Amino acid sequence: MLDAAIEAIERHGVGVTVKQIADRLGLPRPVVYRHFNGRSDLDEQVRARILELLLAELEPALHPDGTVAEAVRHAVGTYLGWVDRHPRLHHFLGAGRHHERVTGSPVVSGARDAIAAQLAALFTEALAHFGKDASFARPMAFGVVGLVDGVVNAWRSDPASAVTPAEVTSRLTDSLLALFESNAGVLGISVHADTPVRELLRGP
Repeated sequence: MLDAAIEAIERHGVGVTVKQIADRLGLPRPVVYRHFNGRSDLDEQVRARILELLLAELEPALHPDGTVAEAVRHAVGTYLGWVDRHPRLHHFLGAGRHHERVTGSPVVSGARDAIAAQLAALFTEALAHFGKDASFARPMAFGVVGLVDGVVNAWRSDPASAVTPAEVTSRLTDSLLALFESNAGVLGISVHADTPVRELLRGP
């Protein structure tokens, strides 16, 4: 049922109705409602399913390999690629059925926190190998996720934008590399675009 709802969103956008979902299933609308505690519950469960599909695609990119630049570009590019292929699903994650911005969605917040926590674990591991204080790893990780989320949301919300996904990926990659290099430099750790990720996780 949730997958049918996702297919309906892909076709009709965030204004999808329960009738359109029911029609896709070949069921009367009341039958669909019996499975949920109202429309808000339906929307939230659909968001959970969308995020499950997104995270399954994104998960391999959250285990970095190659150089720092390659790892960052791969992670950002994977996310941007999904958003570009599923713009209506991305919109639905942040918009209600009346096209109003969703605030406080537990599943959306939970997914964002999970990604940030995984990134924080990587930062903590790298800092520990270099014998550095890792207390700023978590705030930095959440800042990175917020930066990517904010840039992508602003880009997708501008219908007049001529910026391509490849350009957004490139700009975000460059911005994140500069952020990593400058913050690592403050701690006395040398990080550059061509630094192998394994060296950072293994330490000196």
